[in-house]
Amino acid sequence: MFDTKVAIIVHDGLEVWQKLNVTAFLATGIAGAAPEAMGEPYEDGAGTTHARLLGQPIMIFAADQQTLARVRRQALERRLICAVYVRSMFSTGHDAANREAFRAEPIDSMDLVGVAIMGPRKDVDKAAKGAKLHD
Repeated sequence: MFDTKVAIIVHDGLEVWQKLNVTAFLATGIAGAAPEAMGEPYEDGAGTTHARLLGQPIMIFAADQQTLARVRRQALERRLICAVYVRSMFSTGHDAANREAFRAEPIDSMDLVGVAIMGPRKDVDKAAKGAKLHD
């Protein structure tokens, strides 16, 4: 059992490729913000070293727009690590454009398609309440 938890919540109305894309980007956001959560490098039977992964499970949830907004708000109130992805980022081609698209979002009505959070288990569970495990 871990003291912390990682949850990625994606919009339930996205295409499969979009869900996978958002999940991948958000996981890198958590890894970048919490390098201490990274495990050790992997080594195969031949001694070849492979990249480190997060050292704990990541729970993937699905939610509607309203729940995503509530998760983000709760995460910020609880001071959890929080990574976000907005719909307009699908139409950009690079990191700087993603940041511009995100900054242009109206703060009270962001078109969120994904939120990743990490922090104490209880706080993550409370923030993610209402999201269902992704199937």
